[in-house]
Amino acid sequence: MEERTPATNEDSPAGARAVSLARGLSTKLLLLTALFVMIAEVLIFMPSIANFRLGWLEERLGTAAAVSVVLVQADPSSLSRSLQNEVLMAIGAKAIAVRDAGVSRLLVVAEMPPEVDEHIDLDATSPLVAMSSALDTLAFGGDRMLRVFGKVGESDTEFELIIPDRRLREAMFVYSRNVALLSLLISLFTATLVYTAIHRIMIRPIRAMTTSMLDFSQAPDDSGRIIVPEPRSDEIGVAERELAGMQRRLQTMLGEHRHLADLGLAVSKINHDMRNILASAQLLTDRLRGVRDPSVQAVAPKLVRALDRAVSYSQDVLNYGRTQEAPPSRRRLRLRQLVEEVEGLLGIDPAGGIEFVNAVDPAFEVDADSEQLFRVLMNLSRNAVQAMSGDPGGAVVRRLTITAERTGSVSRILVADTGPGLPQKARDNLFAAFRGSARSGGIGLGLAIAHELARAHGGSVDLVESTGGHTVFAVTIPDQPVRLEDARGSLRRPA
Repeated sequence: MEERTPATNEDSPAGARAVSLARGLSTKLLLLTALFVMIAEVLIFMPSIANFRLGWLEERLGTAAAVSVVLVQADPSSLSRSLQNEVLMAIGAKAIAVRDAGVSRLLVVAEMPPEVDEHIDLDATSPLVAMSSALDTLAFGGDRMLRVFGKVGESDTEFELIIPDRRLREAMFVYSRNVALLSLLISLFTATLVYTAIHRIMIRPIRAMTTSMLDFSQAPDDSGRIIVPEPRSDEIGVAERELAGMQRRLQTMLGEHRHLADLGLAVSKINHDMRNILASAQLLTDRLRGVRDPSVQAVAPKLVRALDRAVSYSQDVLNYGRTQEAPPSRRRLRLRQLVEEVEGLLGIDPAGGIEFVNAVDPAFEVDADSEQLFRVLMNLSRNAVQAMSGDPGGAVVRRLTITAERTGSVSRILVADTGPGLPQKARDNLFAAFRGSARSGGIGLGLAIAHELARAHGGSVDLVESTGGHTVFAVTIPDQPVRLEDARGSLRRPA
């Protein structure tokens, strides 16, 4: 018989969802409870078997004392050998003696053993000695001779008994068997009660939560698979309510994400077509530059910049809409040459008053993916150029400077401009797509893409400073660690 949860897909990463009875919480709880009760019974058994042994010996000594009183009143020598044997056989002893006023008398003797294996003083036996002696009798007894002595009742007379331990050991085995059976019954009964109570209080609700989670994972959009919490005020009730709330929030979030994914697919298709249309419009605007009409010459540059900006927006949306960037293919690069490529593709109008300064040392190298690092620097540089282009004032210095420095195995690239700085809203949502735009009409994808690509390299993009007339971004990229095998191979020299 198995406790089974609802079936799942074969492709489920968790594999089979069936939980066998042997591995279930119910079986473990039942077995552990029975085991713990048995351990408690063993601890109780030790003093119990010791008391049984002492009680059995005290009973035999008491019987011998009663016989001794009768024999003391009469003449022990008048008893026949057969009668003495019958008395000793009834008690199970070899000899009976009495000590009174320091004088010891042997009353009845059948066969005096050559030696005694253990002397037991019933009046002065400590609990630890009694337990160890009881275990010793159970394990190794059966052919030993015991000398048992002590006082009986309030009499000052001390009685002594020589007795073999065979019958004592047999009685102890019977007692142990009865205790073991009783302990087993008690443990099973206790375990059943504990199991029933805990199963109702804990196991059943936990199993219901587990089943709900498995069902919900198969169809998160099905509201009927959300757990219905029981009206409980304990920890299980809190867990059920929290699970139900989490499932409802997750269901709402998945619905929103699905709608956003559908919307993103539609926007990507629209942007793809819009980019082609805008590219055609750019070709047409190039012809307007050749027209001599002053009014056309005044409008054409603005139209070209507007189209460039629209194409840039469309390209950013398409780039950001990719499900996942490819892992960086890292190599050693000369950063200055890469910055020169960025400068060439920025298309800065010499008449626009913006100066581009490539201050990277010609020998500076960085360990990165050339295409992805180019996109990072391109996005940061383009944002800086657009910010400075929108800053009015003919006397304002407009300069974009790219520098680089290295600390140990970490490269740090600084992109600084003399633009108006980032507004507070852009700082609060610096790398959030569609919210971190630094200018009016922007969509805020440039910084989000740059940040994502830098993190793929194990680095980051950080805003170092942004005040009026000075904005600095830092791109930090650590070198990739060298594998020990590769390092050893590069250091080997031919013999």
